[in-house]
Amino acid sequence: MNTADYFTALYQRPDPFGYRERWYEARKRALTLACLPAQRYRCGWELGCSNGVLTAELATRCDTLLGTDLSADALADAARSTQRCDNVDLQQARHPDQWPPGRFDLIVVSEVGYYLTPQEVVTMAGKLRASLTEDGLLLACHWLHPFAEALTPAAQVHRAFAPGLEEAFRYQDADLLMQAWSVVPTSVAKAEVLR
Repeated sequence: MNTADYFTALYQRPDPFGYRERWYEARKRALTLACLPAQRYRCGWELGCSNGVLTAELATRCDTLLGTDLSADALADAARSTQRCDNVDLQQARHPDQWPPGRFDLIVVSEVGYYLTPQEVVTMAGKLRASLTEDGLLLACHWLHPFAEALTPAAQVHRAFAPGLEEAFRYQDADLLMQAWSVVPTSVAKAEVLR
């Protein structure tokens, strides 16, 4: 089964990953939002926005936010999740083949990388770096455990994203790896003139 068919089948049931009811997912969203070094972003992009639960929360931190996903069914659910968010634009896209124009000061890659081949991950990494603004942040979060549909392990995806960028933060536990990189070194304390 190819990736598009996998997601088409998966999204035939509501909330297949349990984003709305699992503590694991609520905690992951809280970690994502807490780890963002800026209080506000001008132009954000969430790759793999799924049903839009994280998208709706990221929208509160962004002037404009693009959410993309491979699945039309996921995007229909994301539209419901973000219906009160006038600053969100949702688009169906297959990455890295389809790519939005413009540059972003926040890019969040939500569980997308391991559905790509290692070569696709390298291609996507280069495009992600080119899509960051000079003060941009790239945040990636991936499940650490192997599963049948994973074509590239999480650690390999994150290693591909890192070259040419400064590590802003890294969090890892038994189940997930969350890491972010920036074009220039990032310090919340320095931005707030505490040091």
